[in-house]
Amino acid sequence: MANEQQNFFGEGGDLQEVIVAINRSAKVVKGGRRFGFSALSVVGDRRGRVGVGYGRANEVPPAVEKSLGDAKKNMVRIPLKGDTIPHEIIGHYGAARVFMRPAGPGTGVIAGGGVRAVCQMVGIRNILTKAMGSTNPVNLVKAAMDGLLKLKDARDVARLRGVPLEELVPQEMSMPLPTPATPEAAAPAETPSAPSEGQAL
Repeated sequence: MANEQQNFFGEGGDLQEVIVAINRSAKVVKGGRRFGFSALSVVGDRRGRVGVGYGRANEVPPAVEKSLGDAKKNMVRIPLKGDTIPHEIIGHYGAARVFMRPAGPGTGVIAGGGVRAVCQMVGIRNILTKAMGSTNPVNLVKAAMDGLLKLKDARDVARLRGVPLEELVPQEMSMPLPTPATPEAAAPAETPSAPSEGQAL
């Protein structure tokens, strides 16, 4: 467990690799069955860069090597906000959908399978995800990548709209809201009235 946490939160700019799935297929030929293998891998530096690759071969090692090479060719940079994503997003690929929502510190990576591997390799430490539709690992991984590629930070939105960043993100949003006064403090205290002349003491 300690090694897993060290690998997950480890620093280092070198690329790290994760094999998500290895699938075996069979083709019936005259002399029997011929097997083929396919591998799905994710490569990232845990600092915002990630890539997904897919490779096929007659043996497992060549298939894994092809998938890793394909993932390194398809590296992209994902905009992050600290250790989470800037906003909610839904990624689509085929019949698979992946919903992703930012989370606060201490939440962790709430994801499973290939989606978890993608989030870890890109460097996300706190996120909430939900996979819907197809459970195919290839579709889920590509749906997660589709959602991450749709993410935009405040600087990108400000540049697209042609407005300064300060106007898009006003200062008031970062200021704490004033706490409302409690009813006891707002209402004046009632003072006891003096007894009238006809009222008995």
